[in-house]
Formats: sequence, structure tokens, C-alpha cells
Amino acid sequence: MNIKEKLTLSVGVLVSLIVALVALSVFSLQILTATEPTSPMADYGLTRALTLLLVFGALSIAIGVWMLVKLPKTVTRPFQELTKGINEIANHNYDTELNLIGSREMEQLSSNFNRMAHRLRDYHNSSLSKLRVSKQYIETIIDSIDEPIICIDRNLTLYFINNEALDILNLKREEVIGKSAQETALRNDLLRRLLVGMEGDKEQEGDEKKSEDKNQPLKIYADNKESYFQVKYLPVKMTDSAGDVKESGTVIMLKNITEFHKLDVAKTTFISTISHELKTPISAILMSQQLLADNRVGGLNTEQKELSDSIRENGERLLSITGELLNMTQVESGALQLKPHITRPIELIDYAIKANQVQADKFHINIEVEYPKEKISKLYVDSEKIAWVLTNLLSNAIRYSPENGRVIIGAEQHDKHYVTMFVRDFGRGIDPRYHDSIFERYFRVPGTKIQGSGLGLSISRDFVEAHNGTLTVESELGKGSKFVVTLPV
Repeated sequence: MNIKEKLTLSVGVLVSLIVALVALSVFSLQILTATEPTSPMADYGLTRALTLLLVFGALSIAIGVWMLVKLPKTVTRPFQELTKGINEIANHNYDTELNLIGSREMEQLSSNFNRMAHRLRDYHNSSLSKLRVSKQYIETIIDSIDEPIICIDRNLTLYFINNEALDILNLKREEVIGKSAQETALRNDLLRRLLVGMEGDKEQEGDEKKSEDKNQPLKIYADNKESYFQVKYLPVKMTDSAGDVKESGTVIMLKNITEFHKLDVAKTTFISTISHELKTPISAILMSQQLLADNRVGGLNTEQKELSDSIRENGERLLSITGELLNMTQVESGALQLKPHITRPIELIDYAIKANQVQADKFHINIEVEYPKEKISKLYVDSEKIAWVLTNLLSNAIRYSPENGRVIIGAEQHDKHYVTMFVRDFGRGIDPRYHDSIFERYFRVPGTKIQGSGLGLSISRDFVEAHNGTLTVESELGKGSKFVVTLPV
């Protein structure tokens, strides 16, 4: 029986009771009016009529109340069960079934709903199976990679880790997968270092100096040998249903660079040894040239004097290059030792000017000094290293300035915590594309005819950064260049 039939039957029963009650009332009223009031049958008829009316009235009220209570539940129960089933499907509970008994329409609705739920369950199981197969396939590929790989979700839970990473971290897969990386790091020093580096990588993004620091290799001692790894932190970004790209985790990749590190150490050692060995014969050549040019030994004709000057210039250039190579090997090997003491910026500037005065006179370059009249804070630095930086910057400015030009060297202080020293020339300038590259080792701006080793600026930046300072460049083509050294007070 469907809902329409139930409503029709209920209304029919109520109407029938009301009609019967009205008919009974009319019939009793006719009997009472036909009977003499004083007749004994009048009391009996009245009593019987009232009794029948009360019985039928009570029965009608009881049936009406029963229908008022039961009928809405009977009507709404199928819809409530249908709503409940839909909510279960929405929550991915595809084992839900409806069992609506009664009318043919309800039974058909139940059958169709259950068939839909079964199909969704089959589709879900097949998709889940495919996802599992795909996940296993990807995990197998990553496990076959001989570089350690660790995947951590945004809640810092270890989502995946390959065999190489497990070996290096000395962990077991079943002990870490799905566990908190922070809790695991409490008993694993290497993982703790990787997590600290991951947080530092996010904070240092965009900071050039710190970005260079984070590229330093990670030293790991395992299996009775030292290994070096380059750590990379790759953010995992996913697009949600709204189309927004959100970071969902981080992949930590460790690239084994032990062999490259050994080669780099061998290269540094070789350069250092060669530089040391070359300094002695170069110094002997310069001393011999100096004796040769001394008129007390004997005069030289014009051609001999030119050859002698050429020997001196090239010998000094070789000596300068060997000095730069030695400085570079100190930085690379970590053997750079600073001997700081208190000094005034003007003393460093005077040293650089005296060291380059002969070169400036040769090219008729006027060196100007800009130094404020007010007092500038003193510096606590290795004066030899910083003086070398200023000397190198001033030498470059002289070489890249047009003849009869001018170069400015000076110092200023805009902040009580930092002092700035600068060297400015008015030469051809540097293309902005090369502002970062000029601080790389052996790099020379394309089209530059002036000879050089390409190490001066790189070593200068290393020296300045060793003092927690910065070396930057401001330059445009045709407007010259300005190199700025900023050092903490």
C-alpha cells in the first residue's frame, strides 16, 4: 500500500466515523421525539442514545489521535531512511542498503538505491586497487634510486622513505612510516639535522648569503668512512578543488657528492702546493730583474729597459695571481683564520690608496676620498684581509677607468651597527645580467679585454662574509660601477 492509498484510507475511515456519528445522532433524536416524555421508554431511549454517542465519539477521537500520531511517521519514515542512506553514501559508506517495505514504488526505490550503492562500491574498490598498484609501482621506482629520499607531509609525518635513506639514518621502515618526524628525530641526530635544515630553508629563502650557506655539503660518518651529501628540499604543491595551489609536504633528497668532494679537495691541495712552489721562483725572477734594472750594475739601452719592465710587470702579475690562489685555497679548505683587532676605516682606505698609487699615476687616474667629518665607529676586523679587499676593488676601479679619469673611495655610516666602505669608478659599467656572476670564481664579463684571474671579487666576497658582512655592486652600462662593503661595528 503506497502513501496515497494510506492517506485515502485514513481520511475515509475518519469521514465514515463522522458520518456514522451524525447518522446515529439523527436516528436517536428521531426516536426521542417520537416517544412520550413521560413514558418509561423515554429514559431508556435517552440513555441508550447518549451511550451510543459517547462510544462512537470516543472511538472517533481515539482513531483520530492514533492516525495523528502514526500517520506522519508512516509517511515520513521512507524519506528519513532514504535521507540516511544518501548521507551514508556521501560519507563513502557504500555498504549501505535500503529496505523499504510496503508499496511497489518503495520496493523499486530500494532496489534502485541498493544497485547504485553496489556499483559505487565496485568502482571505489577498483579505483582504490589501481591507486594501491600505482603507489607500489612508484615506491618500487623510488626504492631503486641509489640516492636517499625522504617525504614528509605538511603535518611533519614521515610519509615515505626509500631504502637508501633508511640505511643512512639507521632506521627500520615499520618504525617510521606514518610516525611523527619530530618524535623520530629525538632519537636520530641526522634526521634532526635534516628537519632543522628544512625549517631553515623556508626561513632563508630569498636571502642570498644564507642561500649559499645552506648549499654547503652535509658530512655523514657511516660504515667507518666519511661521506658528503648535497641536501635539497623540494616543496610538494597540490591544487585543491577550488583551484588554489597549496604546499602539502616536502621531499628531502640527498645527493652523494663524496667523490666530487675528494676531487675538489685534491684540486685545492694541488693549487695550494703549486702556488707555494711558484712564489719562490717568481720572487727570485723579480729580484733578478730589480738588480738588472739597477744602474749600478750597468746601464740598459731602451730595448733592454722595455724588456726589463715587461719582466717586472708580468712577474708582479704572476705573484698577484699566486697570492689570490693561496687565498682561495684557504677559503675552500676552511683554513681561513681571522686575526681581528680594532681599526679605523680611514686606515684601511689609506692602505689601499698607497698600494695602488703607482698604478693610478701610470694611467693618470685621480683618486678621491670621501670621508665624513663626523666620527665613524671603529671596526673589529682582520685589517689585513679587509685592506686586501679594498686594495683589490680600487685596483679594479683604476684598471676599468678611462685614462685621465677619477675614482672615488670612501666610507659612511647610516646605522650605528654597520659601517659602509665603497669604491666607485666612472668606466663602462657592468651589465645587470652579470651582477651575480662577477662574484663567481674565474668569471670574467664577456668582452672584457683587461687581463685578470677572475678570482679577486670571489675572494673579496669570501673575506667580507667571513666577517659577517656583505659585498654588493651597483652598476649600469655607461655609468660606471660602485662596489659597497658593509661590515658590522
